[in-house]
Amino acid sequence: MKYTQLGRTGLKVSRLVLGTMNFGPQTDEPTSHRILDEALAAGLNFVDTANVYGWGENKGRTEEILGTWFAQGGGRRDKTVLATKVYGNMAGDGDPWPNHDRLSALNIRRAVEASLKRLQTDYIDLYQFHHVDRRTPFEEIWQAVDVLIQQGKVLYAGSSNFPGYKIAQANETAARRGAVGLVSEQCLYNLAERRAEMEVIPAAQEYGLGVIPWSPLHGGLLGGVIKKEVEGGRRASGRSADALASTEVRAQVQAYEDLLDKHGLEPGETALAWLLTRPGVTGPIVGPRTSEQLTSALRALELELGEEVLAGLDEIFPGPGPSPEAFAW
Repeated sequence: MKYTQLGRTGLKVSRLVLGTMNFGPQTDEPTSHRILDEALAAGLNFVDTANVYGWGENKGRTEEILGTWFAQGGGRRDKTVLATKVYGNMAGDGDPWPNHDRLSALNIRRAVEASLKRLQTDYIDLYQFHHVDRRTPFEEIWQAVDVLIQQGKVLYAGSSNFPGYKIAQANETAARRGAVGLVSEQCLYNLAERRAEMEVIPAAQEYGLGVIPWSPLHGGLLGGVIKKEVEGGRRASGRSADALASTEVRAQVQAYEDLLDKHGLEPGETALAWLLTRPGVTGPIVGPRTSEQLTSALRALELELGEEVLAGLDEIFPGPGPSPEAFAW
């Protein structure tokens, strides 16, 4: 396993992040525990979740699965860098009461205590704001986080789905308070979706945040979806199916798969390996539903992409260019 520092911190994390969003909704508890054990055995120490995972009436279920895994002992918690998130509404469907979501000091206090209970731990390594809260000032957010850090319940704070200017605003506010501020940003970033390169990633680099890309295969679009259709009759679904309905996107994905076939490369592993070459990226989040998918993701760590392949990928999926040059002189 390869490790790196999380942004400007002294915290060492694996270059792949184990995403747990499928644990509960699609992967049962015993299988989830097996995947976690296999990841830890491979040296993957960075595990990401969120309080809302489990979804619907089962919000919190994913954190509970992690909690029962930690409870088995064997150094599982000590070896794990645990990241979870706060923002989404945790009240039951149709519950009219306010203050069960967003980033008010009240909800942050309530949410962290609930997450700690479900996770069966007394601290969270990386507590992430799942979305921008335009109603709550960062002075209030940092006041709440500072208390949690002083109590030892949270070690670091990170953001997710923040625009570049909010990363700047958050960390300038933290600096005025003498606080560390954000140390990571978890954003949508992959070959097919490179808009983060314009503002988000430059802001993260400027402020010393590690970048943690989510959806590295863009909902399966970069995982060999056309080849799977042809060889096994397995049709795309969800985001992939919607994207492939576009003639332009389908031609782009076909060119991608043809390029990798020419070089004997597997699409999903290549998409992950490409992210590992990008400036500022700590490690992409992989969300395996099975042990086989985890094994495939781990192979990406050993994959070295040649200049011809990297140039070909840039030609098929050109980035937006830096800001402001992408839209101005």
